[in-house]
Amino acid sequence: HGKPVLLGMGAHVIKVGLSPLIIDLMQRGLLSCVALNGAGAIHDVEIALAGKTSEDVAASLASGRFGMAAEAAELINRAAAGGVLENKGMGRAIGEALLARRAPFNKMSILAAASRLDIPCTIHVSIGSDTIHMHPTFDGAATGKASHNDFITFAAEVRRLSGGVYINIGSAVVLPEVFLKAFSRSANLGKAPRNLTTVNMDFIRHYRPSVNVVERPTRLRGKGFNLIGHHEIMLPLLAAAIIEEL
Repeated sequence: HGKPVLLGMGAHVIKVGLSPLIIDLMQRGLLSCVALNGAGAIHDVEIALAGKTSEDVAASLASGRFGMAAEAAELINRAAAGGVLENKGMGRAIGEALLARRAPFNKMSILAAASRLDIPCTIHVSIGSDTIHMHPTFDGAATGKASHNDFITFAAEVRRLSGGVYINIGSAVVLPEVFLKAFSRSANLGKAPRNLTTVNMDFIRHYRPSVNVVERPTRLRGKGFNLIGHHEIMLPLLAAAIIEEL
């Protein structure tokens, strides 16, 4: 019915190999905006550059090697710093950097696809929580500004969400909190989203997604759903059901 569908997702969705499914939904015009946490951006860029992601944290932590790979950190940090000079959000800046670099696995990158398709893909960073924040190329001021630009973009999408859908997949803290603040900002500006359908998907039930996504935002008429199960089972089933129905 022409209403927005917003997707917020944690990094684990990318780690278990579901990026092609998200990109397919974007290409079909089914997603209006995708929001990632900082870790999601890192895994996405690692896949674009190397075709794989993740490392053995336990094996490399004591030696000081954990999180010290240079390639993804340098691309992300330099893209954020350069993008701020043009007042870009972090998601668009990184996506354009991947396209400009012609990263070998861009077809698997959500950020690259979003820039190519001109779909907002926002990144919401918790400074100090991501490996790239340990690197000498990291600029806290630039990253903060770029991520704040993305929050403004995301909040604008939420402001027009009445009658639409918000889906949270695999983010237990950051994106449920970001969504709640964007909802409150919209209400403060006189445009509280109503008649929402909200969905939380994860393999266990968490507090913040349950209250910040499923319960509180749907009190102004609407309905919320908790779908509990592994991402690599539940998301393909949901996507297949939607595509079949359409």
